[in-house]
Amino acid sequence: MIPHPHLLPHPTLRAKNIRSMNEGLAASSLLLTETEIKDNSSIDFEGGGCGPPPASSYSSSSATAVTVFSSLVALCSSFAYGVALGYSSPAESGIMNDLGLSMAEFTFFGSTLTIGGTVGAIASGMIADSMGRRAVSPSVCLQRTLGNVGIGNILHYWLAHNSILKGAWQLDIGRLLIGFGVGILCYVVPVYIAEITPKNLRGQFTGLVGLFSSCGFMLTYFIGSIVSWRILALVGAIPCLVHLIGLFFVPESPRWLAKAGLEIEFEASLQLLRGENADISLEAANIKDYIESVEQISKAGCLDIFQLKYAHCLLVGVGLMLLRESGGLKAFTFYTSFILDSAGFSSKIGSVAYGLLQIPGCVVCVLLLDKCGRRLLLMVSTAGSCFGCFLTGLSFFLKDLHWWEEATPILALTGLLVFSLFLTLGMSGVPWIVVSEIFPINIKGPAGSLVYSLNWFSSWVVAYTFNPLFEWSSAGIFFIYTSIWALGLVFITKLVPETKGRTLEEIQASITQLLQ
Repeated sequence: MIPHPHLLPHPTLRAKNIRSMNEGLAASSLLLTETEIKDNSSIDFEGGGCGPPPASSYSSSSATAVTVFSSLVALCSSFAYGVALGYSSPAESGIMNDLGLSMAEFTFFGSTLTIGGTVGAIASGMIADSMGRRAVSPSVCLQRTLGNVGIGNILHYWLAHNSILKGAWQLDIGRLLIGFGVGILCYVVPVYIAEITPKNLRGQFTGLVGLFSSCGFMLTYFIGSIVSWRILALVGAIPCLVHLIGLFFVPESPRWLAKAGLEIEFEASLQLLRGENADISLEAANIKDYIESVEQISKAGCLDIFQLKYAHCLLVGVGLMLLRESGGLKAFTFYTSFILDSAGFSSKIGSVAYGLLQIPGCVVCVLLLDKCGRRLLLMVSTAGSCFGCFLTGLSFFLKDLHWWEEATPILALTGLLVFSLFLTLGMSGVPWIVVSEIFPINIKGPAGSLVYSLNWFSSWVVAYTFNPLFEWSSAGIFFIYTSIWALGLVFITKLVPETKGRTLEEIQASITQLLQ
């Protein structure tokens, strides 16, 4: 229920608050009041210290069955994303042998996923803002997206068996459709989960995005080692179908409903997510006040995201996404088998180990997100990924010099496993979480489209250039990745804020005011 009108701030006072926020002062209806901040001075807004959030920052809400089920349905698409990422590596030898593809043709095939992802990411913000996060009624946006993912996998299977159409371009079409679908879902899913979960559980729930992606990735590596690439492609449609069916039984994001002006649906969705007997009045009032304030301050368009007050959150979002991709993530993911074979180690054993090691890293990440915070995990993950790239580069450097040749395969495998473990500890999934938290709702659509399209474009650049750069210098390419991760550690230390234990409204209002 919504508080009685007499309990709400007087319209004149609210107007003053809005004007003062526009001038760069904290709005009392959105952030912690001055008294609360003094009483809770231990709240760590920027640090990354390990430990639970202050008691005062916890919401009284707990995870209801509806919240858990809705999150699991959304996470099916994250599982499908992991399947799509893991497909090309175990399928490499089968596709090249059966269809007679050259390495250049297979490289283009692997990179088409990122081309489709770039296009999907550009459209993702507009679709999510105009049609909703769930978009089951009145739109079938997500169903159509998942249909593209599923059809893409089926096209792989059908076109590969067609006696007339056996060229590589048919497979590229299927891979392109998969990329378009996951490009949209990579933005929508973390945003949806962040908007439906209580603040004290938001980190753990959104952290499951990385865990489910890694599970899909690992399962694809395992299944790909025992079945043909054609069967593996068809298996990829299963999580898409599960997600499609589940979407009919989950509520829309209450924050999107509030932004769309659907007050009755907003209250019903929030009540359903928090429980039938939960008191949602304070949370509902805070969400509505924040959205009203933001809407009155500015009606953001595509170019408005480049205003000075949004510079910090935009820099953080773009920087984190470019870092995770420019550091060679897709190179390690798409070409694991190739890297291991080039180093002289068994690709089947090494690929399965690479996939399996991602699971414990993701589990630790989920458990620590709301205790140690996002920032500390990002720093540890970046440092470890940097070391893994260095070990991999060192192995090929020694191999080229014909030094310690008997140990270089083990050193290359160690580098890949270190990279896999530390990447999933933070940089694999946490950037998605931070991006879903830091952008104000009035620019979330265009900002999300920009950040995710740059993410996918940089993925394409890395995936497409890896083989030429590897031929140029097998060690040098990994040392380049090492340098990028080292610079990324400085970036995270200096610019990335901590967001644990705070509502989305508190995070977004504070970060946009730093440069005002």
